[in-house]
Amino acid sequence: MKYGMRTPSPKRSFKARTTGKWKRQAKKNLIPGYGRKGMGWIRNPKKAIYNKIYRKTTFSIWDLFN
Repeated sequence: MKYGMRTPSPKRSFKARTTGKWKRQAKKNLIPGYGRKGMGWIRNPKKAIYNKIYRKTTFSIWDLFN
């Protein structure tokens, strides 16, 4: 498990900012449960636990400027 600052990835940051609203709307219409709160715990509890701990123990470089 990682602690401290996450390594910044410009490629992933760009992808996250440019994923379109229409793509999310299409997925929401096609995939039941997509984008609903708490679905990660139902589909893959092990990954959900890991992600919850990871988000609490690491921080982004952008968090330093807030």
